[in-house]
Amino acid sequence: MSILVLIYILNYIDRNNAAAARLRGFERDLHLEGTQFASILSVLYVGYILMQVPSNMFLNYVGKPSLYLPACMVVWGLISVGTGLATGFLGALVARFFLGFVEAAFFPGALFLLSRWYTRSELSQRTAILTSGSLLSNAFGSLIASAILDSMQGVLGYAAWRWLFFVEGSMTVVVAIASIWILPDFPETPSNWLTPKEQALAVRRMEEEAAISTLYEAKVTESNGLRLALADGKVWWLASTLFCIVVCLSFNAYFPTLSATMGFNRTITLLLCAPPWIFATAVALAVSRHSDRVGERFSHIVMPFLVGILGFAMAMSTMNTGIRYVSLFLMAQSYAGFICFLAWASSSIAHPPAKRAVGLAFINAFSSLGNIPGSYVWPLSWGPSYWNSYAICILMISIAIFMCYRFRRHLAQLNESKRQLEEQRGEPAGYRYLL
Repeated sequence: MSILVLIYILNYIDRNNAAAARLRGFERDLHLEGTQFASILSVLYVGYILMQVPSNMFLNYVGKPSLYLPACMVVWGLISVGTGLATGFLGALVARFFLGFVEAAFFPGALFLLSRWYTRSELSQRTAILTSGSLLSNAFGSLIASAILDSMQGVLGYAAWRWLFFVEGSMTVVVAIASIWILPDFPETPSNWLTPKEQALAVRRMEEEAAISTLYEAKVTESNGLRLALADGKVWWLASTLFCIVVCLSFNAYFPTLSATMGFNRTITLLLCAPPWIFATAVALAVSRHSDRVGERFSHIVMPFLVGILGFAMAMSTMNTGIRYVSLFLMAQSYAGFICFLAWASSSIAHPPAKRAVGLAFINAFSSLGNIPGSYVWPLSWGPSYWNSYAICILMISIAIFMCYRFRRHLAQLNESKRQLEEQRGEPAGYRYLL
């Protein structure tokens, strides 16, 4: 878990460092106009969306996440370094496209890796620990960016924002090389760090969880997994719901811009970004731990979203500095609901692993489409109040809450149908969907 969190922190830092660079001349030096900065942000998700399903299918086929994920990490780190050498809009656009293309391997791959080691009752907390990397990256990324942007201006003739890409991309490459010897493979893969009894226990735990034999699962190919996933209506419903959530959470990429509306200088603006995300991390871990303990998902998703709506409404209603800063805390903690939703999605897609690999990747890829319109929800012309932007967020998260409610009803009906069928056949109680 620790190495996955560290990788995810660097994944998000490399993805979001353009937002911090924007405060120190990124747009001016690249001569960006109009919506070109938003295009640079959104084009990342084109490659990100295209590669997630093929990447997870390949990961399930090779069965070696300890090699595949670090290899992808090295490549995206080098691309991030290369972004710092861009001299215009086209160069930055191409670099960001390929950054998303390679970064697509990590998050769905990590979710799939967790789902192969942990049972449903353990998955939400582990998903929260993993996803806390993205929240902590917003905190520590702002602190790192503040230090680099304040101290590296003009070093070796490069602007400070270019050093932001150089330093953070290099950090990614170093960690990637180290992670080759730390990341585990799947439970069925021969391992040097588990005894034969420990490995057998890991495999048996997941067999009992799904009540499906490993022999049956091995017969399901990657192409069959793709067909099974796309034929499951739950996958499409979850993907559409997460799309709405992602559009709402688009404020993440513009967090330094929203912090800047309080009127402080660039350094203080970046430093003020850290506390809301540290708070959001603590909330996400607490909510997910409680969700696992009580075996319930819906209310643990909806409550953080409702608090987030309160934060959006507060930001819309006033330009008071104190209230707007509190609203950033309430908005950031919405990620607790997002994290519980990911765990809900993972446990709601049944075995075999080939299907789950494709299903998780497809849900994440489809939902990532929300980052494309989300990149255009925060134009400078709507600032500093961003009333229209917050209204869009409230609308999208409200739709997501309704869809979660309908999904819960659907799972309850499936559970009841299974119960009745088991009673008719005289079978013991089997798999039940978490509500």
